[in-house]
Amino acid sequence: MTRVTINDVARASGTSKKTVSRVLNSEPNVRDAVRDRVLAAMAELNYRPLTSARSLATNRSFMIGLLYDNLSPSYIMEVQAGVLAACEAQHYSMMVQPLVSAAPDLAERVEDILSRHRPDGLILTPPITDHPQLLQLLRKSGLPFASIAPLHSKDCIGVILREREAAAAMVEYLASLGHRRIAHIIGDPKHGGGVWRLAGFRDGMKRAGLRENPAYMVQGRFSFESGVAATRQLLALRQRPTAIFAADDDMAIGAIWAAAEAGMQVPGEISICGFDDTNIATQVWPPLTTVHQPVREMGRRATEELLLRVQDKGDARMVEVGYEMRIRASTAPPP
Repeated sequence: MTRVTINDVARASGTSKKTVSRVLNSEPNVRDAVRDRVLAAMAELNYRPLTSARSLATNRSFMIGLLYDNLSPSYIMEVQAGVLAACEAQHYSMMVQPLVSAAPDLAERVEDILSRHRPDGLILTPPITDHPQLLQLLRKSGLPFASIAPLHSKDCIGVILREREAAAAMVEYLASLGHRRIAHIIGDPKHGGGVWRLAGFRDGMKRAGLRENPAYMVQGRFSFESGVAATRQLLALRQRPTAIFAADDDMAIGAIWAAAEAGMQVPGEISICGFDDTNIATQVWPPLTTVHQPVREMGRRATEELLLRVQDKGDARMVEVGYEMRIRASTAPPP
C-alpha cells in the first residue's frame, strides 16, 4: 500500500506543502477556512505524518513524557487518558515513565530519560510534582513541564483543584447526617493532596462544631492496603467512629473491605466516603460517596498548558478546575 505523503495532502487541499506543515504544527497565520480544508483532506486521505520527518524539520521530538509514582492505578489510568487525548489532538505522542520518588537518584534517572528520549516537555504528577531536586534539574535545563496538583504552585503551570475546600465540604455533609464521631484516613504526607485533605478535614470539623479525636486520625498511603490497615485500627477502638472519610477512593474501598471483614454493615453501622471519584467508586457495593475530582480533565488541561509553553503560542498558566460532591449509598445517618 502506497503511503500518503504531505504532498498528497497539499494537492488534495489545494494548498502548499508549507501550509500543510503549518497546520500539522498548529502554527498561527493560517486562515480558518484553509486550516479546515487541510484537516478535511488529511481525514479523507487518512494521512498520518511521520514523526521522524517532523522532528528533523522542527528540532522537536513531538513527544510528551508523563512521570508518576502513585499507588492508585485508577488515578494514573485517568491521568494517562487525559494526557493522551490532549497529545493526540495536536499530533504528539506520549511516553509514560513510572518512578520511585523516594529514590536518592530520582533526578539522575530523569536526566537519563531526557537524554535518551528527548521529550519536548514533561507532565509531573504527585508526589513527583513537588520533588525539589527534580524541579531544580528541570528549571536549570529549561525543559518545559506542567504540574498536576502541586503543593507549591507558584511559578508553575498546570492544573489544580480546591482540595481543602472539597474535603471540608465532605466532613460538613457527614455532620449534616448527624455524625459526630468522624474519622479520617490521612493521605500520603508527601502528596499535596494528603496535606490539603487533612487540612480540609480539620476545617470541616471546626465548621461543624466538632472536636478532633487524635485516635480517629490514622495515617494511610493512598492505597487499598493502607485503607484496610487503618480501618482495622479504627474498628479496634472501644468507641468506634460512626463515619470514616478516607483521603482517596482506594483507601475508602479498603475501609469498606475491612468493615465487611469485621461483620459491619455499610452504611447501616458505619458510613464510609472517599475522594477522587475514580471508576472503582461505582464498581463496589455499596457505591461510594466521594468528591468528584475530574482527573482525566486535569491530565488533559495540564497537557494543553504544557503544549502552549512548548509551542510558544500564548501564556501558559496554572488552571483551576472545580469539584462536585457525589452522594451515593455508602453514607447514611448514624445508627
